[in-house]
Amino acid sequence: MALTVKAPQPIDREEEILTPEALAFVEELQRRFAGTRSDLLGARVAKREGVARTGKLDFLPETQDVRDGGWTVAAAPPALQDRRVEMTGPAAPAKMAINALNSGAKVWLADLEDASTPTWSNVVESILNLRDAAAGTLSFTSDEGKEYRLRTDAPLAVVVARPRGWHMSEKHLLLDGEPVVGALVDFGLHFFHTAKALIENGQGPYYYLPKIESHLEARLWNDVFVFAQDYLQIPQGTIRATVLIETIPAAFEMDEILYELRNHASGLNAGRWDYLFSIIKYFRDAGGQFVLPDRASVAMTAPFMRAYTELLVKTCHARGAFAMGGMAAVIPNRREPDVTTAAFEKVRADKTREANDGFDGSWVAHPDLVPTCREVFDAVLGDRPNQLDKQRPEVHVTAEQLLDVSSADGNVTEKGMRANLYVAVAYTAVWLSGNGAVAIHNLMEDAATAEISRSQVWQQLRNKAVLADTGAQVTPELVKGILAEETERLRGEVSEEAFASYYLPASELIGSICLSEGYTDFLTLPAYEILEG
Repeated sequence: MALTVKAPQPIDREEEILTPEALAFVEELQRRFAGTRSDLLGARVAKREGVARTGKLDFLPETQDVRDGGWTVAAAPPALQDRRVEMTGPAAPAKMAINALNSGAKVWLADLEDASTPTWSNVVESILNLRDAAAGTLSFTSDEGKEYRLRTDAPLAVVVARPRGWHMSEKHLLLDGEPVVGALVDFGLHFFHTAKALIENGQGPYYYLPKIESHLEARLWNDVFVFAQDYLQIPQGTIRATVLIETIPAAFEMDEILYELRNHASGLNAGRWDYLFSIIKYFRDAGGQFVLPDRASVAMTAPFMRAYTELLVKTCHARGAFAMGGMAAVIPNRREPDVTTAAFEKVRADKTREANDGFDGSWVAHPDLVPTCREVFDAVLGDRPNQLDKQRPEVHVTAEQLLDVSSADGNVTEKGMRANLYVAVAYTAVWLSGNGAVAIHNLMEDAATAEISRSQVWQQLRNKAVLADTGAQVTPELVKGILAEETERLRGEVSEEAFASYYLPASELIGSICLSEGYTDFLTLPAYEILEG
């Protein structure tokens, strides 16, 4: 049986993307690689169960020779030599894509994952926008008649697309009655429609790989890349990939992940919220020493976070790969200039720490932050495109340091729990409405912040945490009460139609997964089941 499209409704220009040739390519990817992906998802469960029994993670003894080896990754192509500031955001709608490309950033992380709700229209429109961007034809006219065009007075940001993680499936594409792997849909359609045009532009098909938990998952991506390049008859090594080290097991396999992708590797990225989310997920039944304080108080300067980022920089530069810093999520608010000024100073301090530590660039979530990030990295880099030459031989990170969660300053508070439940419900509601990048309280939130928010509540409840500001113990009744109050607060901030359609279902979903005995691995999996479109 051939690949079939199960679309809820027609999408404008979908025939330009869902061509027989493109679908045949996606089908071949699914037939060749979906089985291995399923095996690797099973291996995740088995490894996590082992951690639950021992309460420990460590570097792999069987790959010691890889860590000790003198190998390096392939040299970066010219288009990726300078990544000092990277703009992040969804690839749809077209207006946001154009603004990102025009932002002045060196790179645009075109996000089909955490900042994008995977409605079928979003999936197809994202690929359309990226294809049109590669062709130089992307444009948009608003209902008010305002035109958005790609700038011609300065370079556009280089596109690095982020497909969905291995855990997500695509319910709108079926093969033999089963959903196709979401990552293979995103990668397959993007690669098929843009690779040759990007090469002609002096760039190439470049990717960010999310949610990886092992070097074997990186090996699968490498196998996909090798096959895809042969399929389109383009040179091996044309694809370049940057891996997000945003899971705790991946932090113990940085060398191995780069090694598996060494002919296609571009670098590693330090993803803060997903990393903390992963720590909770992995050590959820390992005792109170793994209970994180309020997420707002977990700074990148916490010892266990410093261990993570310093190991990442050292590993990358020893292998000739770029070390990319984390997100600055501030959204400027012209109605609150003092708040915005203070937030920008925090961003400047955070980017200064990254640049001085040896990172080659960093992320921002809003075009207004591009000049700040660029200025900080300009001061450190000068005329150099990067600082790959900054080695960190003095850095020696142990497994104990990576897992020293109790070293983080801060407390578990009712204020923090309220913020977590508010953000989790508000983000999930907007996600269900079809938008995966949401401004909440002057911060750009995506799925990662919702994941850490709801995971903290689950962890605090299971460990009977005591709230420092009230003295109350976290119980199901307390969580239910605070969730109800924060949901009512949201009711007063949105229309009754939006509340009934999205916020109430979101609150029910967050309540069910926070209060459930078992832990839900990804919030987006049950949310996807009720997502319309």
